[in-house]
Amino acid sequence: MNKVTVLGAGGWGLALALSLNANGHKVTVWSPFEEEVQNLLENRTNEKLLSGIIIPNNIDITTDLSVCKNDDLTVIATPSFAVRQTAQRLKEVKSSGIIVNVAKGFESTTLMRLSSVIEQELPNASITVLSGPSHAEEVARKIPTMLTVSGKDEAACKKVQEIFSSETLRVYTNPDIIGVELGGALKNVIAVAAGVCDGMGLGDNSKAALITRGLAEMARLGEKLGAKAATFSGLTGMGDLVVTCTSTHSRNHRFGELVGKGCAVDMALKQVGTVEGYFACASAYKLAQRCGVDTPIIELTHKLLYEAYPVADIVKTLMLRPFKEE
Repeated sequence: MNKVTVLGAGGWGLALALSLNANGHKVTVWSPFEEEVQNLLENRTNEKLLSGIIIPNNIDITTDLSVCKNDDLTVIATPSFAVRQTAQRLKEVKSSGIIVNVAKGFESTTLMRLSSVIEQELPNASITVLSGPSHAEEVARKIPTMLTVSGKDEAACKKVQEIFSSETLRVYTNPDIIGVELGGALKNVIAVAAGVCDGMGLGDNSKAALITRGLAEMARLGEKLGAKAATFSGLTGMGDLVVTCTSTHSRNHRFGELVGKGCAVDMALKQVGTVEGYFACASAYKLAQRCGVDTPIIELTHKLLYEAYPVADIVKTLMLRPFKEE
């Protein structure tokens, strides 16, 4: 048995807590929000995010961050915009040990990968990243899922692999932390575009082309930023891209679909909630511009979300780009 603290009581944090608890580990879920903790303690469920899933009584839920002090593993499962703040709070009670980041995105102000943000705040910790095609709703219901863990510390990655793996959750290791993280962040942008595609009523041909060319953009930008191209053909690239672009569980897809149907961006965000692809789009666009990488899907998605570019013009603009080899 290992002592594990999950920081973040959203759908993904709770799903991982349930999985770790089923593996026989002692699990505590932390949230900074008193009302959220009280609701979970009283009802032992989050009907909005994980309908019908009961949180066992042996999973502790608290607002006291000191529970991390003597744990074996700390999981950061907050939205991307809260990662630095969470790491800053964490270092007040714990400055070393294994940290597992499961948030996907960039820090908007610095364009840094999230593991780098955490490493900046906790330089003595072993930072790992757990990513892959994984909807919280399915992990919570023990539907077979495969993930990848990556980090600079091989021993820490193997420890994470051991702690998380079960009959329904298989974890691989991959040393390419840049590629693993970029795959998880960039696929959310393409998933928004795929939602727009569906919202406009386009067909399977269109979405298949979008996913394929979107993957090419992810790999192209990823390589420029130091990732290995092969990583984007794996679970944290193609795997995560497919599941996020095609599933009704995906907030990114739902948000894009609303925009594709003509809903204003701010109203779509209000309806769906936290949409990582919306934030990642701004960062990905800036990174591509900085690196001089051609990313037409990311660029047009940025124009749509941030520059009021007409939805009706998106397809024509993509289809009539200058001819080139695949």
